[in-house]
Amino acid sequence: MKEILLIEDDISIAELQRDYLEINDFRVDIQHNGDEGLQHALKGNYDLIILDIMLPGKNGFEICKELRAVKNIPILFVSAKKEDIDKIRGLGLGADDYITKPFSPSELVARVKAHLSRYERLAGNNTVSKTIFVHGISIDRSARKVFINEVEVPFTTKEFDLMVFFVMNPNQVLSKEQIYEKVWGLESAADVSTVTVHISRLREKIERDPTNPKFLETVWGAGYRFNV
Repeated sequence: MKEILLIEDDISIAELQRDYLEINDFRVDIQHNGDEGLQHALKGNYDLIILDIMLPGKNGFEICKELRAVKNIPILFVSAKKEDIDKIRGLGLGADDYITKPFSPSELVARVKAHLSRYERLAGNNTVSKTIFVHGISIDRSARKVFINEVEVPFTTKEFDLMVFFVMNPNQVLSKEQIYEKVWGLESAADVSTVTVHISRLREKIERDPTNPKFLETVWGAGYRFNV
């Protein structure tokens, strides 16, 4: 049984989320304080973490940053903060997804299942050693590392997955919906603004001039294309 840590200070919301997750055969540990939640996350052997932003003690952004330095597991932000800047910050710190309240509990369950499934597939593929070279970029799929001009550049889990997806589908116009479904493993009806955030961060790492990208090109009205 997969174990989930839910860090949420609103007791009623936390209990509702726990009930739906437990119905779907997940074990759920609830923490209502940011400091205590972080300690549980660091010491526990959880499969996924659901994280609110506004918390007593450490906030969700601080928790995510500390966790990403030591753990490679799915982290999902669940927050009432709807501003794009909050979503950009959360995803930039290494979170895998950002769900805006209010949302249906069934949507949360679906996203949890999708992220867990994807992480399991990636773990199963770690034994396959394969390195991809393109535009001075070396992508080690087995070690999940990226080197640009022989210098290692840190990529979050989803940034790495997105990079691999593009280089494996070169010179093709890919819509946000296609990207979201393939990289995040979720139906395209979900919030695809996450894709835009990750595209921007990817360009900052691989393009000489992110404002005028040469490799990862926007095809207006259609999507994105990785030029090879």
